[in-house]
Amino acid sequence: MTRNKTISGLVWSFTELLSKQGLTLIIQIMLARLLLPEHFGLIGMITIFIAISTSLVQSGLDQALIREKNPGKRDFSTVFYFNIAVSVALYLVLFFSAPWIADFFGEPQLIDILRVLMLVVIINSLAVIQRVILIRNIDFKTQTKITVIAAVTSGVIAISMAVAGLGVWSLVAQQVSMQFMTMVLLWVSSQWRPALVFDTGLFKKYFTFGYKLLLSGLIDTTYKNIYFVIIGRLYPVDQLGYYTNAQKLRDTSTQSISQAISKVTYPVLSQMQDDQSRLAGNYKKLIQMTSFLMFPFMIGLMVTAPQFIPFLLGEHWQPSVIFFQLLAVAGMLYPIHALNLNVLKVKNRSDLFLFLEILKKSVLTILLVSAVVFGDSVESLIYAAIISSVIALVINTYYSGREIQYPLWMQLKDMLPSLSVASIMAVIVHVIGVSLTIHVFFVLVIQITVGIGIYVLIGWGLKMREFKVMLELLKSLKKS
Repeated sequence: MTRNKTISGLVWSFTELLSKQGLTLIIQIMLARLLLPEHFGLIGMITIFIAISTSLVQSGLDQALIREKNPGKRDFSTVFYFNIAVSVALYLVLFFSAPWIADFFGEPQLIDILRVLMLVVIINSLAVIQRVILIRNIDFKTQTKITVIAAVTSGVIAISMAVAGLGVWSLVAQQVSMQFMTMVLLWVSSQWRPALVFDTGLFKKYFTFGYKLLLSGLIDTTYKNIYFVIIGRLYPVDQLGYYTNAQKLRDTSTQSISQAISKVTYPVLSQMQDDQSRLAGNYKKLIQMTSFLMFPFMIGLMVTAPQFIPFLLGEHWQPSVIFFQLLAVAGMLYPIHALNLNVLKVKNRSDLFLFLEILKKSVLTILLVSAVVFGDSVESLIYAAIISSVIALVINTYYSGREIQYPLWMQLKDMLPSLSVASIMAVIVHVIGVSLTIHVFFVLVIQITVGIGIYVLIGWGLKMREFKVMLELLKSLKKS
């Protein structure tokens, strides 16, 4: 039963995220052709404020509720009211801080943009509980439907405004309408309604677990978005625009897979928290399958980037290619990070979770300072992110592996076959890209076809365990 539910959850979670990311990619392509890099750069400047505010609103309490075995109406209502109070307080702080933020970046128009865009924080807080309930039930089918409707609606609004010449405000409207539509549909689809109760005892219980995840999340969110601040402050706004779109393209792939794996495996693995051997065995399979899918996908995108980015976004986005390729190297490991960190949450090691975030971000701080002082380009900042991601992999796998007796060297050994085969595939795909002189569309078709064919043939020829597990998974999906 759990196996079928997990498979179903994975399918619908991937479907939800791929639908959202796929639609987002299509809309992004259309907007990139209608707008200028400067417009995306302006949004990039304030991305960090939305990201940090969202982390503060959730406060790690959503993860505590997902982990709780039998939360009731009092539990959900307590967290619900806390989320709203925090979101309103944050909005007011940023509303009145907008002029100083605009002065920092030297962009006066950020005042109105920030004040409107920050409404998404309040909107999101109204639907956190409904989303938690769906995740607990591993009901990603409902989330998929909501995501698709919200993405299409907000995309139509944004594109219409861009065509009308409203510039950066089309991007603002896209985000606000997306979150608003999602919130409304979550409320309509959910039977849960808040009770007029706030239990301080329950709040303390969840906050004791959640505040460490909150601090970890704040640290992680700040550093993930600090590049927007540094680039926006030190470089022209169009450079931030190139970086912003490159990161969006990267996140369309890495984040969708990371979030799908994290959202499904956390509640499922939590049910195995008292069965050490079962937990370790399932985690090992997840590491192998994630590597088998993620490495060829991201490496393939890296080597085809010189063709597909100008083809999709337009020639004026050519400077984004190198940014995307470097970001993809760092992002390739994100799903592995997500799995390792899930183990710590499942094992109730939020204290270790926080310690590792502080440790990893201390390393990244040193790397970023060195990049700013000794580097002279955006690329130097991204190199710091790559080195940091590799170091984070070592740290995460060491400590999570210690919790379930699945040490670092075993995890790396299980990842190596997929990385090796993906690298061979990448060399051949790259040669095709630089050798053919036909239209870029046909070059891409050949690269993708050959790349997939080579990876599957080698995987089958070497009788890789991951290949067999994938076939078993596909058979299970067909039956279910």
